[in-house]
Amino acid sequence: MNATSTAEHEVLELETIDRTASAPVPAVQQGGALASSMPESSPFGMMLIALGRGASLDLVESAMKLQERWEANEARKAFVKAMADFKAEPLEIFKRKQVGYTTDKGGFVGYKHAELSHITDVVVPAMARHGLSHRWDLQQGSGRIVVTCTITHRLGHSESVSLDGAPDNSGKKNGIQQVASTITYLQRYTLLAATGLATKDDADDDGRSASGDDGQDAQQQRASAPPPPAGPTCWPADLFAQRLPEWRAAIAAGRAKADQVIAKARTKYPLSDEQITAIRAPASGGAPGPTYAQVADQLHKAVDEDALNVAADLIKAVADATHRTDLNALYDKRRAELNA
Repeated sequence: MNATSTAEHEVLELETIDRTASAPVPAVQQGGALASSMPESSPFGMMLIALGRGASLDLVESAMKLQERWEANEARKAFVKAMADFKAEPLEIFKRKQVGYTTDKGGFVGYKHAELSHITDVVVPAMARHGLSHRWDLQQGSGRIVVTCTITHRLGHSESVSLDGAPDNSGKKNGIQQVASTITYLQRYTLLAATGLATKDDADDDGRSASGDDGQDAQQQRASAPPPPAGPTCWPADLFAQRLPEWRAAIAAGRAKADQVIAKARTKYPLSDEQITAIRAPASGGAPGPTYAQVADQLHKAVDEDALNVAADLIKAVADATHRTDLNALYDKRRAELNA
């Protein structure tokens, strides 16, 4: 029998030690409150008893390793139970942040998403009720930003999810704003992935859709939406004509690609070849993008740089070059005002 098997044999023999013996146990006495609070059936409790009986160093090392494995397994089981209890809570995270513009007819062209603060307002208190917490770790290199979200239980077990992305250079963000925008985006989705949650009305990843939205909760929107015609062979002509300008404006503004719009449209009705051609046609063919007045209004209404950059994304979709120049000048003026 080698030294390792001998140590394991001695650990097993600890279970037979008479805990009522009257022999002195100096190690247990020196342990004080720790020894009195540690169950004798635990590996550490058995180690204290073994030390009191003059156990060998090999036995102590084996017992300590056993203690570490035991604690890690207990922490893992506690984490799994806490996550199951957390997921049993009726948590709802709605998309309420609108990004886009309002058309002359009062429709909304753009997409919606759940802000990071709204996600944490819902998720963090619920996790805390079950002994769970989260943190984000950031790394940056080779033009990429890596965000890791770690969920930790109070007993020490943790699990992580990582995502990476390039700095967000949309709009007229400066270098710091590009990094901050990507970090916020990755923080949103690593937290959702680590907790196994999703936002309501999450038709596709963070939208990029060219559909109208009135700002109400997804459930209310679905309840009020008219049912589609039974068994259509393609999009109804009147409905397609209503949605086509919004889709093509979104493509022209760079918020969606034609293939994405086509794929999303097909989830509701089939598309004819003529309808697909109409979606792919340039916006100048009859589906105008945002007007000068609409973009200028968005720039004037912006209350912070994030909102200002969202409005700036629309400038390139304005047809008239002179208007685009004027809007860029207005953007610079509003940015200076917000930073004053």
